[in-house]
Amino acid sequence: MIPRTMSTQHPDNVSTPFFASSPVIRGDDEVKEAYYAFSILGCHEQMWDYEGKEVDVFVVKKLLSRYPEFFRTKVLGRDLRLTFRVPNPSWERGEAKLLLETLESIPRCFDTATLFYGEEVAPVFEVILPMVTSHVEIERVYWYYKRFVVGKGEERFFDGDVRIKDWIGEFKPEEISVIPLIEDLPYVLRCDEIVEGYLKGKDVEYQRVFLARSDLALNYGLVSAVLALKISLVKLWDLGERMGIKIYPIVGFGSAPFRGNLRPDNVEMVRRWKGVQTFTIQSAFKYDYPEKTVIRAVEYINSRKMGRPEVVEFDKALEIIKKTSGEYRRIVYALADLVNRLAKFVPKRRERKLHIGIFGYSRKLNGKKLPRAIPFCCSLYSIGLPPELLGLSCLNEKELEFVMEICGDEIEDAYRFYNPNVRKILPECVSRRIPEFDFEIDEEHRCLTDDIIREPNEEKILRAAKIRGFLG
Repeated sequence: MIPRTMSTQHPDNVSTPFFASSPVIRGDDEVKEAYYAFSILGCHEQMWDYEGKEVDVFVVKKLLSRYPEFFRTKVLGRDLRLTFRVPNPSWERGEAKLLLETLESIPRCFDTATLFYGEEVAPVFEVILPMVTSHVEIERVYWYYKRFVVGKGEERFFDGDVRIKDWIGEFKPEEISVIPLIEDLPYVLRCDEIVEGYLKGKDVEYQRVFLARSDLALNYGLVSAVLALKISLVKLWDLGERMGIKIYPIVGFGSAPFRGNLRPDNVEMVRRWKGVQTFTIQSAFKYDYPEKTVIRAVEYINSRKMGRPEVVEFDKALEIIKKTSGEYRRIVYALADLVNRLAKFVPKRRERKLHIGIFGYSRKLNGKKLPRAIPFCCSLYSIGLPPELLGLSCLNEKELEFVMEICGDEIEDAYRFYNPNVRKILPECVSRRIPEFDFEIDEEHRCLTDDIIREPNEEKILRAAKIRGFLG
């Protein structure tokens, strides 16, 4: 069973879930969340995020001991998946050794599940490695686990003594799969090369590949994110056919149009992403809509099958990516101070550290930094400036027609939250670059954004987010 739906911990929700002890979900609440996603919502998989936050390392033990009736009928690791997202030491030096601790915990999870089920079961056998730029990074995680987590079992404490595994027990599973999470534009566009480098010489039945959506949009704009993903899905499909290995892409869709436009009331959008196997079910999707609506939406995704991705004209798409990403970045640079002022009013939903990305390196944009994708989006939506509109002004008529064919739904959905009055507070160099369309505008949201433009505060920002159905 390759999951169709992956519940994640992305903090884009407005409402606090019923099981949470506070609006900021952390610790034990995340264990409850995993059970809720599996048992009620029907998600196939839960991502367990070790990157950039404190996390419960005994999640497997707690799930099996607290909810034994459910997990005896739905075997963790066979019927359902729990997948760890680990830090990448190449980029997150402060969290580097957490990767090793997480890999060391996998055999302990195996022992816990084996005791619970009375047979050998690997509840965790895959990890997600973020910010991948080379196949070497994936190889390091794969071989570290194989040689230094499992392999040390053959070592002896000292000459003439027993092996480590004779005293501690076997270290299983004997190997794990590493899912590369590819996030930056140049590497997304050559994801097939990275994956092929990793798969060479390995006898695997299939490979999962995670492609970012939010950070692509944050760093390069909506149009570049969508077009790059369309190209990469075709490349991964072709790679799988060439190597005779089934490749199953995961894409991180959020509820905001800028971050994916996947919502329970818009779930049919998955038909436009035939080349995706696994769709992320983020927090706004789970908690900002009626539960029955969410369950039906998850069922809809689970019932559909992955197919061949839609073909896109590579040359034309790459030309537009280059053009719009440059325009987008110039506008965002000019907006950075405004966004940072507004982001202070965006409430937290989970404790997470700054994610390293293009805007995380101050030298890249002359000292200007930006918040993460969710508060960035929320800040702009809250003043009636949907970030989907940034970067479109450089396109000619034919190019805009091409773009609207591919991501027109996202632009039209986002335009509901546009407020023409936002131009009053924008730098002139930005104001003249905001295109207007003949699309419907949500009047209630527009009125609220008028108030936020005059005097922003957290309460108003939350009210506007409630209308949208997502924080950012």
